[in-house]
Amino acid sequence: MSDLNVMERVISSPDADAIGGSATYCVGCGTCAFLDPAFTIAKNNDGCYQAFMQSGIQNPAKVESACPFAGSANEDVIGNDLFGSQAGVQHDQYLGYYLNAYVGYVSADDWRSRGSSGGMVSWLASKMLEDGLVDAVVHVKDGPDPEHMYTYQVSHSVEELKTGAKSKYYPVEMSEVLAYVREHEGRYLFIGIPCFVKAVRLLRRQDPVLNERIRYCIGLVCGHLKSDFFAKSEAWESGVPLEDIARVDFRHKTPGSPASDYAVEVKRVGGGEPVVKRTAELSTTNWGLGYFKYNACDYCDDVLAETADVTFGDAWIPKYVNDGEGCNVIVVRNQDVQDLIDAHRDEIVLHDSDSAEVYQSQAGGFRHRRQGLAYRLHAHQERGEWTPTKRVKPSLDGISEQRQKTYAMRTTLKNESFAAYREAVEADDFNVFKKHMKPVERQYARVSVPFKKRVLRKAKQLVKAMLPASAVKSIKNLMGGGVASGTYYLTARSFHTFIFVASPTLVSINRTDVTDAFSIVYPAFDSEQLYVLSA
Repeated sequence: MSDLNVMERVISSPDADAIGGSATYCVGCGTCAFLDPAFTIAKNNDGCYQAFMQSGIQNPAKVESACPFAGSANEDVIGNDLFGSQAGVQHDQYLGYYLNAYVGYVSADDWRSRGSSGGMVSWLASKMLEDGLVDAVVHVKDGPDPEHMYTYQVSHSVEELKTGAKSKYYPVEMSEVLAYVREHEGRYLFIGIPCFVKAVRLLRRQDPVLNERIRYCIGLVCGHLKSDFFAKSEAWESGVPLEDIARVDFRHKTPGSPASDYAVEVKRVGGGEPVVKRTAELSTTNWGLGYFKYNACDYCDDVLAETADVTFGDAWIPKYVNDGEGCNVIVVRNQDVQDLIDAHRDEIVLHDSDSAEVYQSQAGGFRHRRQGLAYRLHAHQERGEWTPTKRVKPSLDGISEQRQKTYAMRTTLKNESFAAYREAVEADDFNVFKKHMKPVERQYARVSVPFKKRVLRKAKQLVKAMLPASAVKSIKNLMGGGVASGTYYLTARSFHTFIFVASPTLVSINRTDVTDAFSIVYPAFDSEQLYVLSA
């Protein structure tokens, strides 16, 4: 590949792990298309936006320096330039440069109920508009049709801004909105996931107009970006045919449930009542399985949008997650943002946090993006395959054989999910997807999760799927917010009445009996046999 430039390598490189033997490291952000007519952005066969090169690049160095997966400037370098000189600034290997960390939510004007979690993103954007820090907000809003459910747009008022609340696990690109900003004077706030914020920062370095106009960036904590197969699969499995899917609300709040127990709401092309389905009842919503994940996301080491002025995410922390209204984890990096938050403390509830708690809120993502990335980079290096240059170095140091197999299986899960979905579409039957993925999931579980933990996890899934959300909440309260002090058991009789018995000591249960308990339906449960619920 020595005859290829960096952008060509980003778009497509040999990868022995990928179906077809090649993979893209492009996230389809659109910066290349904004800078050079040689590029166009379109969805590929996997429902992911990707750059396609139509002709020779006019200025390769200019394009490469703005691409988040081709540029040589990493998040530490960019963060230091942006925030490193501020009084009181700290640096952490996971948070990047930061001033303060919090967990909180908005208590005013229903921002919290409209948002995915604590409502902080839209609230802060509204305050920037109202206080005159910016004139407009660049963010993702409802798109024009079912094939473009969500797109980047510009809001100039708080009322326009409100229509863009909530997380959208959906592919987007920003070439057109960047062109709008360049053509229209004003001071803009940009909201996006880590790689998009990084791309905007890199663009500002070389474009004086964008540098002047894009004044602030809000970052969103990111597990990974999803193909549009994700939205379609959620709606399809919820009972809405593919041709009747208009839009998916990925974070529909269910009253009385923990923040993590949310639903999807599917609107139909033909109208009528939207379909609401709990994500716990759907096959593709386990984020750890990485279904329909962009390949580029496995080569990103930035979870907390380290180049943003402030970052918001879900507070997946035990003491906050049971609050069904939702809470945000917050990392502030810019003193202007800190001053704005301090000026409006009467509208929000904030609890001081620290780097350890913020890390814990996204611990799984950090392991995958740091240790897992070291493993993936090492595998490519051993095969002589090109990869983007990252802060994480190729290495197997400290990675057990089990963890190596786990990370390898995650790549298989990602790849097979796309193949399985296409098979299901061809057969016009979503069950084909589930049948394809079931043995892959089982193999992953055997590799990555010890037997005891698999049993406990299956028990919890069984309870969540079969009980009303209110009953699940009652169980978690019985267990002290989901953390059990002993071992919990259920019988057929107690299951029927939702009464659970706690024992302070572990009672031995035959392994085969426990396994069989989860392979049969409720009526087959023995009336006296004890089954593990949680521990």
